Amino acid sequence: MNKKELGKELAKRAELTPKKANHVINELISIIKEYLEQGDTIRLVGFGTFKVVERKERKGRNPQTGEEILIPSKRVPKFVPAKDFKNL
Repeated sequence: MNKKELGKELAKRAELTPKKANHVINELISIIKEYLEQGDTIRLVGFGTFKVVERKERKGRNPQTGEEILIPSKRVPKFVPAKDFKNL
């Protein structure tokens, strides 16, 4: 399922127009992104947790030359599914 199909399904189940359903999905994504950028954690009971984790600096290789390079640390979003989703 992609975003467009999700919008159609949400529209059908919530009795919304497809345009409003897509707007709801886009706003939800925007809210999650905004709060993660601030460093907050978002817990949706029964669904999962969105959080930001710090990836440590590490060594890697340039695939073209084989030269060893240093990959800098960075913050990345992470989703941890709730117990109900892990047991599907």
